[in-house]
Amino acid sequence: MSVHAHPDDESSKGAATLAKYAAEGVEVLVVTCTGGERGEVLNPAMDRAGVRENLAAIRRDEMAEARRILGVRQHFLGFVDSGLPGPGEPLPEGCFALAPLEEAAGRLVKLTRSFRPHVVVTYDETGGYPHPDHIRTHQVTVAAFDAAGEAGRHPEAGAPWRPLKLYYQGGLSRPWFQAMHDAMTARGMDSGMREVLAELPAAGFGSGLEITTRVPCAEYFATRDRALLAHATQIDPNAGFMLHDRDVEREVWPTEDYLLARSHVDVATPEDDLFAGVRCPQRPTAAAGAAASPGCG
Repeated sequence: MSVHAHPDDESSKGAATLAKYAAEGVEVLVVTCTGGERGEVLNPAMDRAGVRENLAAIRRDEMAEARRILGVRQHFLGFVDSGLPGPGEPLPEGCFALAPLEEAAGRLVKLTRSFRPHVVVTYDETGGYPHPDHIRTHQVTVAAFDAAGEAGRHPEAGAPWRPLKLYYQGGLSRPWFQAMHDAMTARGMDSGMREVLAELPAAGFGSGLEITTRVPCAEYFATRDRALLAHATQIDPNAGFMLHDRDVEREVWPTEDYLLARSHVDVATPEDDLFAGVRCPQRPTAAAGAAASPGCG
């Protein structure tokens, strides 16, 4: 289960990993906390009449196509996008970032107990960047990860189920952008990343994380790119992430990276598989009042 703030986040963060596991027969569920209603139109080609007025519906259609490309299931948690208020501006009433934590976590607990994932992936406590919905997504996911296996919490949400591992996304970090820029420059290519690097803070997405797990998934970068481009209102095919040479990326950084934040199974890091310790004969001991998840995927 991969939990994200908005449509398109699943395709820009860990999408090749999702496609890889889905192709291997793993059941994969993307959870999208909001509908992205307050997002901007970031692709100039889509900034035209009728798009902004119908952005919520268009983003749902984009999400459906990206889900199809990745080969995964997807569920909207049903909260409203908070937007990105400027300095000193209040969050809009009724938005996801202002939703009571227990209520929001309860929705995700219910979905967790229904889907019964062994592995949960989300953002670290910074959200990767200071968008209120990304920070809330982290808070909600961690709270639900802890609560889902406890019978006394959210009893209305179904029988307890304890996921075995919780990961934080570590991709699209400044080191990644720098490595791509350096590799392409060394090959005499224009990386197209000078402006990105100039704007990216030193502690960009995943930069401060101690990476424990690097999943080889270069053969699914093309699938990731198709899913990204399905979010046509959000992805400009002629800018940013879409500009670097994919052959260089496969050579220089053929993995998507994660921090193992919590584990209920014995593991040894570094890992190359989110299911390390799960695909084994071992079965963990259930905590008091918790339903133990199977130890094998």
